[in-house]
Amino acid sequence: MSRLLAAPGGGTVRVPVPVRWYEPWPVSTGSPGPTLLWLHGGGFFRGGLDQPEAHDVARSLAARGVRVATVDYRLAPPPGLGLVAGRLMPSRSRYPGALDDVVTAYGEVADRSPEGVIVGGASAGACLAAAATLRTIDEGRPPVGAVFAYGFFHPAHPRMAEARHRSGGHRGLSHARWALDVMNRNYAGSRTALADRLAFPGGHDLTGFPRTLVVNAERDNMRASGDVFAGELADAGVDVRHHVLPGTRHAFLNRPRLAEYAHTVSLVAEWTRGG
Repeated sequence: MSRLLAAPGGGTVRVPVPVRWYEPWPVSTGSPGPTLLWLHGGGFFRGGLDQPEAHDVARSLAARGVRVATVDYRLAPPPGLGLVAGRLMPSRSRYPGALDDVVTAYGEVADRSPEGVIVGGASAGACLAAAATLRTIDEGRPPVGAVFAYGFFHPAHPRMAEARHRSGGHRGLSHARWALDVMNRNYAGSRTALADRLAFPGGHDLTGFPRTLVVNAERDNMRASGDVFAGELADAGVDVRHHVLPGTRHAFLNRPRLAEYAHTVSLVAEWTRGG
């Protein structure tokens, strides 16, 4: 599968969307079940296939019997570059570039997954996974499930009411609501896109969404959006399992030695296999 990028000197060039596969091990003669299409986070503008939140998570899930595919989707330019981003970083793309790549990869994964696809991700990857779920529902090829780890889903971040549940340390600043809203606007690129249900699914019709697992960090400013979205899914009649892990902070899946990393990977593996 491929995507179009701007070519030097004008025009476009078609390049592949990288998909990395992780087969269950040790090898089993039984069915691997659905494939988990897993998306890393990074605020839409950073991250990649080798970061722990992608590679280590996929390896850990494969070791628990889950077939996983990760996607090297296009990143947005860093916030603050404005109109010069296209000249300085021509390979980068705002909405819907990343979503187009994920949906393209979804088609490849679905073709190789007779028992269906579960779409999941962490942080910004969870937002992309939710958007991809809606788009594939629209296209008549929905996933069989969705998994969201400490995701955010709304164009403007809700306020975390209780101070003890807000981000602390350096994330108290970098994950302040105003900074997170700047990140969202940077990814969307326009007011129209910011309001698009396929950019930020929160607050929109979620009819047809498959069964969903939501895992949120307790002390995380983004949890406010994740909690609201879990409620919106439930209100839409979706079968939702919603966990808030005590004492945890955002992006703990980037730290494989943490107990909450192992707990979440086991939780996702069990849920993916129908537990």
